[in-house]
Amino acid sequence: MGERYRLATLDDAEELLHVTLRAYEPIRELGIQFPAATADLELVKHNIENHDCYVLEKDGVIAATLSVRAFEEVTDLPCVWWFAVDPIYKKQGLGSKILTYVEEVIIRDTLKASAVALGTSDKHPWLISMYERKGYERFYEVDYGEHGKGVFLRKVLRPELFVAEAKQQ
Repeated sequence: MGERYRLATLDDAEELLHVTLRAYEPIRELGIQFPAATADLELVKHNIENHDCYVLEKDGVIAATLSVRAFEEVTDLPCVWWFAVDPIYKKQGLGSKILTYVEEVIIRDTLKASAVALGTSDKHPWLISMYERKGYERFYEVDYGEHGKGVFLRKVLRPELFVAEAKQQ
């Protein structure tokens, strides 16, 4: 069967909930308040219905997921969020594969966006550095008090368009 990318449907909600809760267990242990970390079935369904929720299937089983959404409070760029890889598939590069697919095929080539953004927590011990290694740069922070800082990063996907948009602002 191999690997296949597709949009999630409501029929995937229960499987996505299980993948998400397994993947976000370390986030819960760190006390980071990501919505996906404590998701329930209704929140998963809301994500599927209101955002573009992509899955990477491996041999017919959902191994990873990543959603694209707007985050107008911070940026007009498309944002990726709810990024999860089932721990069963750890260290197989599936997280990098779905991230690259969504960045290049969906955001750059389909949406024709100049860049992509994401948000994470400064309390997470390795996420920011992982995204920076993948070409993301910090561009905005918000202080959430006792919950730490929200750190927003972006990655330029179409440099010529990004520069042109920056000049217009």
